[in-house]
Amino acid sequence: MESLLYVGIGGFFGANARFLLSHWADAWLTPRWGAFPYGTLAVNVLGSFGFAIFGVWFSARTGMSPHLRWLVGSGFFGAFTTFSTFANESVAIVNQGALGISFLNLILNNGLCLLCAAAGLCLGHRLFGAA
Repeated sequence: MESLLYVGIGGFFGANARFLLSHWADAWLTPRWGAFPYGTLAVNVLGSFGFAIFGVWFSARTGMSPHLRWLVGSGFFGAFTTFSTFANESVAIVNQGALGISFLNLILNNGLCLLCAAAGLCLGHRLFGAA
């Protein structure tokens, strides 16, 4: 039960950070580049990068409390990133008949998230020296 408290606290901050960043990105980019789920892409890409760095940092430290992993990893980054919103937005774009935009959304979310996770792991290893 204690783990639920830590995940919940981290999730509160992650969900609010996602809301703010997602709405800011959509409000700023949509008028400039047209309709696209920029906010979801932004949080998923940043979350993939940040979670990878955190994972390496956490692994490089022995004796760290699992509470921190629950708070930041499962809680914050679990709530900050959003596969369900990505999936629903992708289906909505297809239903609107914008297959090209939907394909771009799929490629960018999956490709950039994988690249950013790999970059986060590489950077984390350079910064924290974890094997």
